[in-house]
Formats: sequence, structure tokens, C-alpha cells
Amino acid sequence: MDRNEQKTVRSGFGSVKSHHLACLLSLALATGCSPPAETIKDAQSAPAGRAIAVDGDTLRLGAERIRIHGIDAPERDQSCASANGGSWPCGKAAEEALQRMVKDGDVSCRPVVIDRYQRVVARCTVNGKDLGQMMVRQGYAWAFVRYSSEYASDEAAARRERRAIWQSPTQPAWEYRSDRRAQAVHQAPENCAIKGNISRSGQRIYHTPQSRDYAKTHISEAKGERWFCDEASAVAAGWRRAR
Repeated sequence: MDRNEQKTVRSGFGSVKSHHLACLLSLALATGCSPPAETIKDAQSAPAGRAIAVDGDTLRLGAERIRIHGIDAPERDQSCASANGGSWPCGKAAEEALQRMVKDGDVSCRPVVIDRYQRVVARCTVNGKDLGQMMVRQGYAWAFVRYSSEYASDEAAARRERRAIWQSPTQPAWEYRSDRRAQAVHQAPENCAIKGNISRSGQRIYHTPQSRDYAKTHISEAKGERWFCDEASAVAAGWRRAR
């Protein structure tokens, strides 16, 4: 995280000052790398309102998609080991748990950083209760100690009580994503791992192996989608980089 580059948030997330962001994105497009996360120190207002759970650690608040700070929940299609030796749909359960938490009150979010995928990461509360802390304490998310140790004690308590994801040893979400991404790269044509996807609206978007949605993007050559060996070829063919 580059703490020298800072942003200001005004009236929600929509008017984040973007001078440094534009420079970072230009650099990313030129070099093929992902811009680093940016610290937000001056959040002049905390957007609030009714929210919808996108998954176990992401909310939709109005037009904004917000990643909850300090936690990592199971992916939506992820299954976890159960106490009886089977498995259960922990990704779906985490999403449902977060939805239950937000359905009866206004959610207020305080931005913390903009991550490398250009998502706003924020601390969010509902009726004065910290959503990240509740998700970890109830066993529906891991404390994402790679970025914050804020909920480490809540995770320890959930582990002792064998709540939800802690009922039996299971793969954490970050390892699940890494394995899925590696598998997707392995399936790509040799040295041509960039996915040229066509969205439902007809947009031609390419995903590098570092892209957030790379692993879950499937290529159908029958629909005109294709693989690219480098980003320059994708751009020349009319595809744009995934945001």
C-alpha cells in the first residue's frame, strides 16, 4: 500500500479526487500492472442508506459497490468442510448472513482505502454495529490479517466456539481464489492466458490473470470471445482492460 498517495472523499464515493488515480491507471495500462491500494484519510461524509449484500464481504449501497474492510468471506460458489465430514455452501451462507444483518437498518460506511481493483474498501455499520466484526465473530468470514488485524480476537473467539467456517478445517477464501486462478491459467492456451470476454451488453473486455474476475470468466469462442497472448493484441483487436 502506497501511503504517500492519498484521496479525499466528498458526498459519498462519487467525487473521490482522481488526479493520482488517473496517473496510476495510466501507468497500469502502460505497464500491465495493477495500481496499488490508496489510503483515504479525509472522508468528509459517510454514505448511508439501505444496502444489499453482493456476497459475504461486499455491499451494494445505492450505486456504489463497497468491499468491507478487514474481512475475507468465502467466495459465493465456495463450499466449506462440515463437522460431520461433508461440506456445506459457506459462500452462499455468508452472503445470506450479511443480508440478514443489513435488511433492517440503514448502513453507514466510512471509506478506508481504494484497493488495486479500484474498489472502495470501507468500515460499515448498521444500527451502530460493525458489520465486519459481526461477520467474523459469527464465523462467516476470516479476519483478513494481511491488511488488518482489527478482528483477530473476534476470529479467535469464533474458532474456539467452532462457529460456521470453523466447525472443521477448511480452505480460506484467499487460498481458494489463488487455486482457482491457477487452474484457470493452466487451462489457457500456452503463453496466451488473457481472456477476451464479451459482456451481456456487448462490451469487449479482457481479463489478465491478475484481474479480480479472471477465474470466473469463461471464454466461448463460439460467441466471438477469444484468448490473447498480450495486452497490446487485445487492445488492437478492440478489447478494453477490465476495470
